[in-house]
Amino acid sequence: MKFFFRKTHLRFYFGVLLFYFAIGYPFLLYFSRNPNKYFTKIVFLRKWIGTLAMYTSGFRVKVHFEEDIDWNKGPYVISPNHSSFLDINILNLIAKKEFSYIGKEDLLKNPVTRIFFKTIDIPINRNSKTSAFTAFKRANKLLKEGKSIVIFPEGKIEDIYPPKIQEFKKGLFRLATDNQAPILPVVIHDAWKVYWDDGKKYGTRPGIIHVSVLKPISTDMIRTKEQLITLEASTRERMLRVWRYE
Repeated sequence: MKFFFRKTHLRFYFGVLLFYFAIGYPFLLYFSRNPNKYFTKIVFLRKWIGTLAMYTSGFRVKVHFEEDIDWNKGPYVISPNHSSFLDINILNLIAKKEFSYIGKEDLLKNPVTRIFFKTIDIPINRNSKTSAFTAFKRANKLLKEGKSIVIFPEGKIEDIYPPKIQEFKKGLFRLATDNQAPILPVVIHDAWKVYWDDGKKYGTRPGIIHVSVLKPISTDMIRTKEQLITLEASTRERMLRVWRYE
C-alpha cells in the first residue's frame, strides 16, 4: 500500500509539472526564438515552473546559508551533490541570479527540459571529447557574461541507496579556475528520502528537503595542477563535513 501511494504521488508530481509547464510553454516558445535577448525571462520561467510544481506536490525546501551570499559578486560555479531529479528545481529556488546548467545530453529528449537545454542550458556527452570541449567553451562564454554555471561534480546519480557523495570529476574545477570564478558548494541533504533518482524504483512522497549553502571558495590563487587537485579534494571534504543522510 505504501508503495502504491508513493507511485501515485510520483504520477501526481509529473502531472502538476506538466500542467505548469503547459501554462508557461507559449511564453517559453516565444522567448526561445532569441534566447540571448530573453535569457533572464527563460530563467525566471524555469524557476517558477519547478517551484510551483514542487510546492503543489508537497515538497518543501529549507535552506541554511553558512554566510550571506552576495550574488552580485558572481558569477559562481555552483557545485551541488546529486541524488534526486528534484535537485534541479532546488537549485532554481536557491540561486538569485541567472545561471545555466551543464547536464547530460539525454535531457534534450525530455519534454520539459528540452527547451531549456536548447536555449540557456548546456548539454554534454561525457563520453565525447568534442561534446565536452563544446560544452565548456559555451560555459566559459556564459561566465564571462556574468552568468553562473551549475555542474553536479559527481557527474550523475549513482545506483547506490542510500546515496553517498561520490568522487568528483575535474571539469567543474578547471572551469572555475580558468575563469577565476568562486566555487559555491551546495549540499542537498535529504531529497533522496522523498524522491530518489527518477522516482521509478521507490516512488515519491511529500516532505521537507534540507539544503546547506556553504561559503564560496576563491579560485584566484590556483595556478598549478597540484593546487587544482587540492581544491577538488578540499571542496569535497567541506561538503562531506556537513552532509547528513540519516
